[in-house]
Amino acid sequence: MVDKKVFAPWMTSLARTVRRGHFWIPGDRVEHDGRTYQRGPMYVEWEAPETVTRPYPVVLMHGGGFQGTEWFDTPDGRPGWAQRFVEAGYAVLVIDRPGHGRSPFHVLTLGDMGPAFSYEGGQHIYFPGDDERHTEWPFASDDAKAMDEFIAGYGPLPADLALSQTLDSDRTATLLDRIGPAILITHSASGPDGWLVADRRPTLVKAIAAIEPMGPPFADIPNIGPMIWGPVAAPLRFEPPVADAAAVRNAAPGSLRLPSLVGLPILIVTAEASAFAAASPPTADFLNAAGASAELLHLPDHGVHGNGHGLIYEKNSDDALAPVLKWLVRQTETPS
Repeated sequence: MVDKKVFAPWMTSLARTVRRGHFWIPGDRVEHDGRTYQRGPMYVEWEAPETVTRPYPVVLMHGGGFQGTEWFDTPDGRPGWAQRFVEAGYAVLVIDRPGHGRSPFHVLTLGDMGPAFSYEGGQHIYFPGDDERHTEWPFASDDAKAMDEFIAGYGPLPADLALSQTLDSDRTATLLDRIGPAILITHSASGPDGWLVADRRPTLVKAIAAIEPMGPPFADIPNIGPMIWGPVAAPLRFEPPVADAAAVRNAAPGSLRLPSLVGLPILIVTAEASAFAAASPPTADFLNAAGASAELLHLPDHGVHGNGHGLIYEKNSDDALAPVLKWLVRQTETPS
C-alpha cells in the first residue's frame, strides 16, 4: 500500500532532496480461451521533494498517443512541468494511460488499435505552420534528428475512444482511492478524463487544470473518435439521468446538470497560436451550463506569448506554468 503522504518509505539513510518510485494500478482480469489476462493496467511514476509543502499531490495525465514522459523533460532538454511541480513543493504522480507507454496494449484485451501516429500528424498538431505568432516551438522543422526523437514516443490509441476514456478514468479513480485527494492536470486528449474522474470521485478531485483539452463537445476528433456524450466519449452522471448519448445532444442548454462538478475549481488553459484553442470556450460553456464553474485562462492575457498546442514543453514552458501554479495555490490553499 502506498503511503498517502509521501508515497513510499525511505529506502536508504543517505540524504536525498527528492524521493521517487513507481507502482501499478492493476487492470481487470479477463478470460479468453481458458486463460486469464489483465486488461488495461496503469503505470504510475511518482516523485516528491524531501518535504512536501503543498496540501494535495498533482496527477499529470498525458495527451494523445503519447505517454507520461511528456511531463518530464522538454524536447530541447530542459526540466518539464513534473520537475517544476516538485520544486514548488508538490508530490507528483505521472501516469501512462492504459494502452500507452508502459501501460501495455494488446488487441486481445483492449480491442483494435487506432491509426499509427505520423510525422505529418505531429507537424500539424505542434509546429508553427503559417501562424507567425507561434515562436516558442523548441526545434526547427528541418531538424530531422530532433523530430525522430520527438515522434519516437508516440503510439496508437485504442480504436474505441469510449473504452479508452473509461479505462483512463476508472484507473485514475482507483489511484485517488489509494493516495487520497489530489489535483488533476490534463493535456489535450486526456482533458475529457478529468471530467470523468471527477464524476467518479467528486470528493477526491480538489481541482482540475486542463491544458487545451480535447473538444469541442460532440466533435468527431480525427484519428481518435467521437465525443458522443458532449465533452467526453464515455457516459457522465447527468441529473436528471439520461438514457443514452442522443439525449445529451438533444437536451436544451442548462437542462442537464453534472452534480459532481459543482463547486469544483476548473481551469482551462489556452495558447496564443494554437489552432486547438478554439475548442476550449465551447467546452467551458457546456460544463458551466451543467453547473460547473470552469474558468478560461488564455496565456497572452498573462503575458505569455508565442505558444502552440505543445505549450507544456515549448521554450517558455516555465512561463506558461506560472499562472497555472498561482491559480492552483489560490484555489486549493487560500482560506475561503
